[in-house]
Amino acid sequence: MKQGYIQVYTGNGKGKTTAAIGLSVRAVGAGLIVSFIQFMKGKPTSEMKSLEKLGIEFFQGGRPEFIIGKPKKEDREAAKKTLELAKEKVSSGKYDIVVLDEINVAVYFDLISESDVLDLISSKAEGTEIILTGRYATPKIKEMANLVTEMREVKHYYTEGVEQRVGIEL
Repeated sequence: MKQGYIQVYTGNGKGKTTAAIGLSVRAVGAGLIVSFIQFMKGKPTSEMKSLEKLGIEFFQGGRPEFIIGKPKKEDREAAKKTLELAKEKVSSGKYDIVVLDEINVAVYFDLISESDVLDLISSKAEGTEIILTGRYATPKIKEMANLVTEMREVKHYYTEGVEQRVGIEL
């Protein structure tokens, strides 16, 4: 049986989800089975369309609105539902890779607990690789991981007022 590792992409720089998408595309090209689960995101995006065209199972578990300030009851309910789906996928043994996009941010906003994520990681099937993305990865999540990459913002055009662009950020 092949080893399934735990990878974390975190930090305040751009590219965490993009890295997970790139890994997913590479994996499908190699014949691996991938499930891509997004916490806190609920708007149609270009990555959703692309990954679905490639046959990658894709699920969004958030509302279309960004969380500003205190999360709503609906945000917590959506995160719990997404966590249950993630547990099912991670432990099933059916997937070579399960991406949990923005799961670290879901912990930061207290939509799910750090212990929920640690339990999820512990429940993974032996050969399943888990990719956890999002700012604010906790020290315990980083410690449990086999690979941690921190994206660091050096310069970003958002500071110049550039909005999200279709095909680049959306």
